[in-house]
Amino acid sequence: MIRSRYSKSTSGTLQCTSTVDVSRFPPLLAPPRDRYDRGAQIRQRVRRAAHAVVRLAQRDPKDRLAILATVNAGRVPALLPEKTRRMRISPFAFFRGAAVLMAADLASGVRTGIRAQLCGDAHVRNLGAYAAPDGMLVFDLNDFDETIAGPWEWDVKRLATSLILACEESGLSARVAEASVRTFVATYRAHLSAFATLPFTKLARYFITRRPDEPVLRAIFADAQRTTPRRNLEKLTVERGRHFRFHDRRPVLEHVSDRQAGEVLSGLDRYRATLTGGRRRTFERYSPVDVAFKIVGTGSIGTRDYVVLLFGNGVRDPLFIQVKQELASCYAPFLPKPRGGVHEGQRVSEGQQMMQTWSDPLLGYTRFGGQDYLVRQLADHKAGLDPESLTRPTVMEYAALCGEALAKGHARTTDAALLAGYLGQSAKFDRALVEFAVTYADQTKADYVAFVRSLRAGGRRHRP
Repeated sequence: MIRSRYSKSTSGTLQCTSTVDVSRFPPLLAPPRDRYDRGAQIRQRVRRAAHAVVRLAQRDPKDRLAILATVNAGRVPALLPEKTRRMRISPFAFFRGAAVLMAADLASGVRTGIRAQLCGDAHVRNLGAYAAPDGMLVFDLNDFDETIAGPWEWDVKRLATSLILACEESGLSARVAEASVRTFVATYRAHLSAFATLPFTKLARYFITRRPDEPVLRAIFADAQRTTPRRNLEKLTVERGRHFRFHDRRPVLEHVSDRQAGEVLSGLDRYRATLTGGRRRTFERYSPVDVAFKIVGTGSIGTRDYVVLLFGNGVRDPLFIQVKQELASCYAPFLPKPRGGVHEGQRVSEGQQMMQTWSDPLLGYTRFGGQDYLVRQLADHKAGLDPESLTRPTVMEYAALCGEALAKGHARTTDAALLAGYLGQSAKFDRALVEFAVTYADQTKADYVAFVRSLRAGGRRHRP
């Protein structure tokens, strides 16, 4: 607090003397070395090897499958069969749609007590390339529906398990899969240690972009380069006369009623207030011409997801806006409840901005029809990994990219020095995570078999 006192000088002019009440300022952070040492002391309470153990919230297959249904409240019942259909494609597809099941299991495991902003659904398909506000393509985490402040190790364990399942889906050997997890965790540790000593303003500007020696990143960026609003116009719409309208391709894409379209557009009016002045002015220069309902992803199916087509500077300037319903994070039941109410769209928007170096300039949120929504551009220069394209060399490269991106996201939202101190310089945590990931991948495959059997049994019961 600064207090100012005014007094007259001998010449009669007013002079100001300011005193600073330093007790009102928060204490300075201890040096990184001291915080690193405090992190190392946490190992006395939670051994790094303890992270190898998988603890299940429920062991009976029926009880485990019942956990999956807990996230369906608030979803559109008619769309849930499509979610089921996509989850039964493979164990990895099941894993993508079963984040709540892993959340329950992770909540039963060990915790260091160090918290960070979680991606929440950290798996290999939820990282990729997208366009930064300046047009540069960057690589980062790109799905935040489940984001929440929680134990950092939950993100690491989910991403490690996804590497095992993705490698198996690509036909790679168990040895290669395990090596990819070691690469991922070792890279995560190394970058956290580097981030621990960076000035916070420099960490805020750290991003992953084109590198000449990484073919996977080049391929993802090349795909992202092609994913433009003009390409979406060709893919998602049909021109009738001089007017563009969305295709009707049920159940993936279909028009909504005039009433629903009006609700969505009124929601966009309220969304504008969540943008900064310049970005709000840019958005206001576009005019909406059509609204449709769109199914996306796997875990998100059943939520209300709208796409809006707008045009700005003529028909060569289309803008696609996604208005996506956000439910509570699947981790929320296992973490302390925040004070006051939570706007789920705001939770996702702010979590994304905390973890990403660059975020969609039109990222915001709104509320209408009693539901919370995230608002963003639809797939503007956005592309991700196809697990089937992985080979032995490229999976190691991709695993390292995942480790770097996740470490950067966590370092921006927690004490990186404290966490780096806990992880240390040895490979003890790496080995523990390989054991965890292999064990949990096996459990996922067992859950998947039980899931498919339950669907078959349900089908037999409902046959005439």
